[in-house]
Amino acid sequence: MAFQRRRHRYNNRMIPVISGIAAALLVLFSLLTFFSPSPNDNHHINHSSVNVETDYAIGIPAFRVPTDGGKLDRHVWSSMNSEHFHGCSDASNNFPKAQVITQPNRYLMIETSGGLNQQRTGITDAVVAARILNATLVVPKLDQKSFWKDSSNFSEIFDVNWFISYLSKDVKIIRQLPRKGGKTLSPYNMRVPRKCNERCYIIRILPVLLKKHAVQLNKFDYRLANRLDTEYQKLRCRVNYHALRFTNPILAMGQQLVHRMRMRSKHYIALHLRFEPDMLAFSGCAYGGGEKEQKELRAIRRRWKTLHGSNPDKQRRQGKCPLTPEEVGLMLRALGYGSDVHIYVASGEVYGGEETLAPLKALFPNFHSKDTISTKEELEPFSSFSSRMAALDFIVCDESDVFVTNNNGNMAKILAGRRRYFGHKPTIRPNAKKLYRLFLSRSNMTWEVFASRVRTFQKGFMGEPKEIRPGRGSFHENPSACICKDSVTKVDQNSGPGKYGKDDATKKNVSNDGFDVDDETEWPDMDDDEDQSDEQGMFNETISDNEILNSEEPELEEILSD
Repeated sequence: MAFQRRRHRYNNRMIPVISGIAAALLVLFSLLTFFSPSPNDNHHINHSSVNVETDYAIGIPAFRVPTDGGKLDRHVWSSMNSEHFHGCSDASNNFPKAQVITQPNRYLMIETSGGLNQQRTGITDAVVAARILNATLVVPKLDQKSFWKDSSNFSEIFDVNWFISYLSKDVKIIRQLPRKGGKTLSPYNMRVPRKCNERCYIIRILPVLLKKHAVQLNKFDYRLANRLDTEYQKLRCRVNYHALRFTNPILAMGQQLVHRMRMRSKHYIALHLRFEPDMLAFSGCAYGGGEKEQKELRAIRRRWKTLHGSNPDKQRRQGKCPLTPEEVGLMLRALGYGSDVHIYVASGEVYGGEETLAPLKALFPNFHSKDTISTKEELEPFSSFSSRMAALDFIVCDESDVFVTNNNGNMAKILAGRRRYFGHKPTIRPNAKKLYRLFLSRSNMTWEVFASRVRTFQKGFMGEPKEIRPGRGSFHENPSACICKDSVTKVDQNSGPGKYGKDDATKKNVSNDGFDVDDETEWPDMDDDEDQSDEQGMFNETISDNEILNSEEPELEEILSD
């Protein structure tokens, strides 16, 4: 009996103790739950703590990022077998001179759309359109009314004298319409469908040109088909890679920036980050910022009345979202670029500001931009003109040892094509579809496993020769008709990292309009309002001419350039 009373008193004393311990454990569990990252925190753009030498981010175990790039089976600053490929865009003897084919009283004018690189595609294609029509081309007008409201004209960005003289054998070009009867000719304004082919121009534009003598094609961007005769494709390359040269002030400042990057390091990476608020809003993607982020991006999206809502998770799964700066940094480190590498970043205002950039800067402390390697006084002649500032970035990116693009917009496409033409300098495009799944699960693997998978997924996305089958994608991105293989030295057909068979290099060099659908992601670009999904159908061989002429897609009200 006494024993039972003692046990009863003991139990009564223990109940408060047990209750206290349980309460303490409950509080501790609540605190851990509150401060631990959610499964989606890997993709949140705001990381407040980064320790590159130890755990990469709070709450992610066993993910140690080394400061060096590790031992690789490739050279990180050059493309394999690139010495066997070279640009070749000279006209053949069967391509008549401009003096022979140009008809009198046929004047073609164009007004470009968007910013610098979108305008560049329009100028390039306008020269070919004039050649198709046997017309004289008037120096193109640049878009001065778009989102950027840049008042620059053609001669303030490009060397107009060089442009006219270099192309004199291909197309007759004049500065302005001639005067007749004491008056300047008044052009007839019209539009041409996107991806209009040679026959389309002959049917739609030529009759008007013969009647009116002067025609101006407005909003002229991507108005020429990918599928053209090889001679026209080579003319495209002569325009884009040789005739379009920046003015001396732009060239001089651009080369000064390149020189300053070279003074800092023998090699450097140029990164086109594309993580501006407008870009993220247009992409329809989400980055873990919760209701605040959704509200901010939703407000920006209202600028485009024809832009419908999208499923952010689906966009991400399909590889249609730019990587975060953090993810770009991890990808580059996995590809072999150590913390001592110097990076030049071409970017506007980054969404989230310095907090968003912190993880990338922690991985690559040698972080530069045109604002950090030049003075305000040096940039003053360019700073009020978005296209001239974009031209400076273009030069530094073009001259870089490695160019990294975070989306497939106009600047990315043009630079990728240009770098292929001039020696296949490495151009890294994230395989966003596969990297997305890898980033989701990175907390469950070691750095070695993560890096190995990044390198596997990036094969075919590194700017190597033969990565893309001739004719695939945009011609501005893949100018296959203008790239020749060394016929003296036999190149191992299987040496490149391309995804295709050994017969690809011998196929006829005429572009088609198919897409490379393996892991190649074509996703909406702010400065390119074409409907990519309709591209194949528009140039199906069985489509009628009438259907081609009336296949214009509704366009976004404002086009943002890259």
